[in-house]
Amino acid sequence: MTDEEGLTYADAGVDIADSEAATAALVGAAGAAGEGTDSDYAGLLDIGDRYLALATDGVGTKLLVAEAMQDYSTMGIDCIAMNANDLVAAGVRPVAFVDYLAVDEPDERFAEQIGEGLAAGAEAANLELVGGETAVMPEVVKGLDLAGTCAGLAKKDAVFPGSAEPGDVLVGWESSGIHSNGLTLARKAVTREYQYTDPYPGERYDAVGDALLEPTRLYTDLLDPMREHGVRAAAHVTGGGWTNLERLGDHRYVVDDPWPAQEVFDFVEDLGDVSDEEMHRTFNMGTGFVAALDPEQADSLVAETGGRLIGQVEEGEGVAIRGLEL
Repeated sequence: MTDEEGLTYADAGVDIADSEAATAALVGAAGAAGEGTDSDYAGLLDIGDRYLALATDGVGTKLLVAEAMQDYSTMGIDCIAMNANDLVAAGVRPVAFVDYLAVDEPDERFAEQIGEGLAAGAEAANLELVGGETAVMPEVVKGLDLAGTCAGLAKKDAVFPGSAEPGDVLVGWESSGIHSNGLTLARKAVTREYQYTDPYPGERYDAVGDALLEPTRLYTDLLDPMREHGVRAAAHVTGGGWTNLERLGDHRYVVDDPWPAQEVFDFVEDLGDVSDEEMHRTFNMGTGFVAALDPEQADSLVAETGGRLIGQVEEGEGVAIRGLEL
């Protein structure tokens, strides 16, 4: 623990409330441009007997850790996972991906590493890389930025209804670590005492930066089992941490047995003196994906997928995790 004041995500440079307000302004201004159906994780376009779904996201400031470590090999996996997992949360199968790489100057070394990561992510997600764009913009970009768009298809009766019901149970699946959200806070916390290339004070990683670069887990393998077990709604636990459960509908979500948080979260929390509330509002804390469904179907889904019964849906509002109100 340090003698400095405890960090928050806003202190680190990202205010979630301001970000949500800016996003709402953008959506409000652009919403009249076309007609479609939105889920909380993807845009759905009616194309007859099915939906074409689109999701777009990037890797964020995790790229700064990759730059410091001179290792971009997992960035493509992160980029695909952040997008494909959003489609899965809507009940849509990801089928294709396009990437957008913006750089201040071209560099074959990191471009090759990013390409290898994209290929690995596409293979793991069972989708096709169908193109992309590399833009050289020295007056706009410092270093590089990586983002992409994932397309998916689903029959209209295959997408999740999108809202949980009181009495449902929550099944969660373990994350691989921090994934690609909250890195601004994580970076500020760990660099109070460490450089990314310093040895990691634990057994799992060689260097501090390696703990932050652990690739985002893909949850595409959960889609068919979730459909078969009648999942009503699902949440990809990304930006905003556990408040993502509120995307399951206007109910109260009580989580009393989440997956244990990996040691990297304790590492960040201790170095930044970050409160438990702020950690859970920023990070996945060990559980990267959650589904709400009828209790009678839950045990079977858990057994088939390696999930875990983590909580239940109740009347009311808000999210409570082991008594911690978010």
